[in-house]
Amino acid sequence: MAMACFIFYAYLTGRVDQSAYILMGIWLLGGFVIQVVVGVLELLQGNKTGGNIFLFFSAFFMLVTGLEMIFNYFAAMNGWVTDPRLSGWAWLPLAATLLLWTPAYFKSPLSLLLVVLSLDIAVPLVALMDLQVVTAAWAPVVAGYALLVAGMLGLYTAAALVLNNAYERIMLPTGTPLLRISIPSTDATSPYKY
Repeated sequence: MAMACFIFYAYLTGRVDQSAYILMGIWLLGGFVIQVVVGVLELLQGNKTGGNIFLFFSAFFMLVTGLEMIFNYFAAMNGWVTDPRLSGWAWLPLAATLLLWTPAYFKSPLSLLLVVLSLDIAVPLVALMDLQVVTAAWAPVVAGYALLVAGMLGLYTAAALVLNNAYERIMLPTGTPLLRISIPSTDATSPYKY
């Protein structure tokens, strides 16, 4: 995830241009492989929040966006005209899904919640920019820096997970969840009972 965030940061803030699309696409396809495996493993371990978000990101932010960038590279090379607003329409429900799933992360370590909150800034902005609803010069910069923050926090959280598990103690703190409540289900057959 951090790799994708860094790539989008570089593109949105003008550090690379459209000539990098094919390389960006290839890197995103590599990230897809990792994220789909992690998503399946998370689901198998019973982590529905993590599993769903990893599969969601692997499919749309990595696979589809990677293929789209490779296509856009060849489109630019061959003079094919494409309408970027279609991507905006696709990113719009992705942004809505991310925003609607965010409350689940209030029960996660603080560093992971901050990743999601940073993405909550970037993803809707990207959708609105692709839709050409937001055309101000500040928008790609804000989205880019929100992605950079998400990427750095994602790296930190991943490092904490690896080191804390390896040493079986807190080597890198991730912060306590903002919410620690569980609401018991009244339905005895509910899979959501605590």
